[in-house]
Amino acid sequence: MPIHLTRDLDLLHRNLLSMCTLVEEMIHKAVDELVKPRLESSRELSIEDDEIDRWDVQIEEDCLEILALHQPVAIDLRRITTVMKIVSELERVADLGVNIAERASGVVPRPNECILEKLRAMVHLALDMLHRSIDAYVELDSEKARSVCRDDDTVDAWNKGLIEDLIVVMQEAPELIKSSMHLFSASRHVERVADHATNIAEDVVYLVEGEIIRHRSELTLRKNG
Repeated sequence: MPIHLTRDLDLLHRNLLSMCTLVEEMIHKAVDELVKPRLESSRELSIEDDEIDRWDVQIEEDCLEILALHQPVAIDLRRITTVMKIVSELERVADLGVNIAERASGVVPRPNECILEKLRAMVHLALDMLHRSIDAYVELDSEKARSVCRDDDTVDAWNKGLIEDLIVVMQEAPELIKSSMHLFSASRHVERVADHATNIAEDVVYLVEGEIIRHRSELTLRKNG
């Protein structure tokens, strides 16, 4: 590989990791707001979201410049096009962080602490999935990417269980209906974080193995049905 292409790809990967770190921090801050909301938090996260948007544009421009200057082929070409998909997924995750923070002010009064602990555990796994999906890209590790895809079912199950808990809360304590609905939405946003991590992982599997696994479960169900 030409030395200039190697240098540009290394910088591209570092920038991608930096963007992912900022996105992960945004989600952590957003969920913290559900526990201890601050009036200025949503504004702060909106500013951070603007920074993520700038990363999104900058990395895409860098990808296009590499394509134009070096005309990469084979695995290098696939990696660059995969980066363009990944940054789009990360930008959407950042948007979800803002949405979660916006729900925080409505979570008053709060349901019991057990529900918030379940939500935090769900966030931990969703962000771990996101982190591992990026690691899988950097390491070209399709098995790590597949493990991310498998964990998506776990997050879906937690989301379903959390929603069921919130329904019980609303039935037993009507005064908590409004705050429970905000938590309902926050849980759904966290579940979407896991979906975006899964999308990244699926792209990594295609990058490494040349196999499209996106929508496979849905296609199997239709075939068997």
